[in-house]
Formats: sequence, structure tokens, C-alpha cells
Amino acid sequence: MQPSEITEVLDHPISRELLARDVTRLAYVAKDGTPRAVPIGFAWNGSEIVMCTPPNAPKLSALRDNPTVALTIDTEVHPPKILLIRGRADLDLVEGIPDEFLQANSTYVMTPEQRVTWEAEVRSLYADGMVRIVVTPTWAKLIDFETTLPSAVEELVRARDKRRRA
Repeated sequence: MQPSEITEVLDHPISRELLARDVTRLAYVAKDGTPRAVPIGFAWNGSEIVMCTPPNAPKLSALRDNPTVALTIDTEVHPPKILLIRGRADLDLVEGIPDEFLQANSTYVMTPEQRVTWEAEVRSLYADGMVRIVVTPTWAKLIDFETTLPSAVEELVRARDKRRRA
């Protein structure tokens, strides 16, 4: 997929809505060779998806061995809106709490007092730092079931329409 095509998908208004959400599903291949899909908070910085995790998270050794990942960001309504992204995970150990971690958790409803307490706990828990998992999209597809469909469904629609024209 060409970079301009990826940009076109990610710049779509529905994609922008989805990229403003706070949880994605990260799919990767675990050390034992089996697939994993885990929910994880994320932040979109305009060109990359950034997720943060503790330095001892098992997914990190798997991502070092095989950095190819897929992400799904979707809604819980019908028809669902789904943004699919593929890319490569680059890992970056940082001191303290990355801004993206705080940003990814900024949508949770908390009183100002709860937020102060939560942030103090986070800073205490991750005093030794976190790892930023940074994914630059190499492929993207938006499915809204109104203007875009899964590729298999698109094929069925084309075949049906061809039969109708015949």
C-alpha cells in the first residue's frame, strides 16, 4: 500500500474519530509461535500509534523477535466502524511515564482528585520507566459498512451486481 493511500484512509473523518479513542487491540506473534491479540491503551500522534507497557511485559520479547503487528480500533454500535492497521513495532525504553500513556488514559472519567491520585500511583508503579511501542502504519483499511466493507463482502457485492446486470 502506498503512503498516500494510507494517509487517505487515516485522514477520513471516521478514521479520525477512531484514532481519538483510547483502546486498540494489538495483534502479534508470541514467543511460542501462537497469535495474541491484547487490548491496550494508545495515542495517535498524527503519524504513529503509540502504546506504552511495563518493561517486563511478555509481549516485548515477542515484538523484538517479530515486530510485525496488526491493530484494530472499533466501535461497539451497529453498524460497527472498524479501523484496521498493520505495521512494524519499534520499541523505545523511556524514563518515567511517557506523555502518550497519560494521553491514552485522559478520556477516562475521573474527578480532578481521582486523576491526581491515579497519576501519583502510576508514577510510583512505573518509577523505572516504561516501553513505548511505536507503530507507523504500512497498511490501513476503514470499514464502516456504509461506504466501505470487508474485502470478502466487497467481492460478494461485485459478483451480485454483475449477476443483476447480466
